[in-house]
Amino acid sequence: MPESSRTPPPAGLSPQDAAAVNSLRSAVMRLSRRLKHQRVDESLSPTEMSVLGTLARCGSATPGELARREHVQPPSMTRIVAMLENKGLVRMEPHPEDRRQKVVTQTERAESMLEESRRKRNAWLAELAAGLDDEEWAALRAAAPVLEKLAHL
Repeated sequence: MPESSRTPPPAGLSPQDAAAVNSLRSAVMRLSRRLKHQRVDESLSPTEMSVLGTLARCGSATPGELARREHVQPPSMTRIVAMLENKGLVRMEPHPEDRRQKVVTQTERAESMLEESRRKRNAWLAELAAGLDDEEWAALRAAAPVLEKLAHL
């Protein structure tokens, strides 16, 4: 029995929208798993890479701010930041307004590693997408901003 017929649609969605949501979820999860295998540094966990990505996107932050952005508990983020600091990928600096807090900042090494990782993943994804026809490329270009919005809601 197909997965979509076992799960009732979320309230307020038409059957077509529910099917689209189900298909999107499944495709995003499969693609995400495949992208995760395109890492530059295998010694970093996906969570550590995510924290570095958040720092690159949002700038320096306290461990508490990072925990909220990454949806993890503060003690977990403290451990993650300590591991990244030990690997020379972040540094802890005094908070400019609150001496009790520290601010996490990525290092140049982390920036270089993230850039190489993006390059490798983009090249892999571009190679995969090379098999799309013009109509599919147009749909992908139209969908990209929507997927970006969903990722940040």
